[in-house]
Amino acid sequence: MLANRRTAAAIGAVALAGALLSAGPAQADGTSPSPAASAKSAPKSDGAKGICKRLPKTEARIGAALTRLNGDATVAGSIARLEQRVTEAKNAGHTEVQTYLNDRLTFRKGLVPTLQKRQADLKSVSTWCAAQGSK
Repeated sequence: MLANRRTAAAIGAVALAGALLSAGPAQADGTSPSPAASAKSAPKSDGAKGICKRLPKTEARIGAALTRLNGDATVAGSIARLEQRVTEAKNAGHTEVQTYLNDRLTFRKGLVPTLQKRQADLKSVSTWCAAQGSK
């Protein structure tokens, strides 16, 4: 059993050394990949067809997120519910928890204008997709 472990360790060391030696010269010259290699990974289009295809689901997801964030204190994930939790932590004297929840609340409040902007942007994208006949 000990011989099997030694053999496996030796094979692993040889494989690692081979991998390091074979990668060394390619990295040593400091050049970037050839233009042909990077052209293969470059996008062929701006992805408009895919965006138009996913548009209804994207609109629904953003709408659901805004509905959830703007919900009352009974809605999980709403700003009002998190505000209530911050207040409860403050009243209980849990300052560390209050700080953590307050930071989450700040982020969540900042998320609303971002999502509203995306929602407005998607309306213009929807109009463009309809004009292209993609929707």
